[in-house]
Amino acid sequence: MNTGQQAVRYGRFLIVAALVLVVDQASKFWAVRALADGRELTVLPPLIDFRLVYNSGAAFSIGKSVTWVFTLAAAAAVVGILYYGRRVTSTAWALTLGAVLGGAVSHLGDRLFREPGFARGHVVDFIDYNGLFVGNVADIALVLGAVALAVLSWRGVPVRDVPERDVPSPT
Repeated sequence: MNTGQQAVRYGRFLIVAALVLVVDQASKFWAVRALADGRELTVLPPLIDFRLVYNSGAAFSIGKSVTWVFTLAAAAAVVGILYYGRRVTSTAWALTLGAVLGGAVSHLGDRLFREPGFARGHVVDFIDYNGLFVGNVADIALVLGAVALAVLSWRGVPVRDVPERDVPSPT
């Protein structure tokens, strides 16, 4: 694979990440405005409702008092995925890692820039899954990306389409 082909795959990786980021942040922008004052919208009764929640913790609001830890974890994940993503030449892996990167960047943005303050911000959640948990678009991308990572690994799909020695490293 030549450098141009690798650049195209890396571009797909970044485009998917950007798409997830934009859709997630746009949906949160909408939710903050449309679901203020405790409003709820029934979407797919009885499975899905929209209601606004600000989550200071992780999944299922675990760790509410250590929001800064999730900020550091999200930052480390973003850096790690960006570093590893440069080496990926498989389209399937590039798209999958792009989805995970987009979700991680969006959550990191919430942690850094939302109330109550820098590196302690709460993630905007609004998709209520029948009272089991409340999530957002980034969560969907992260879960689907994690499932795809597991499937790709289980099926033995290589991260690189060609041996590493034959692929010039991106600059």
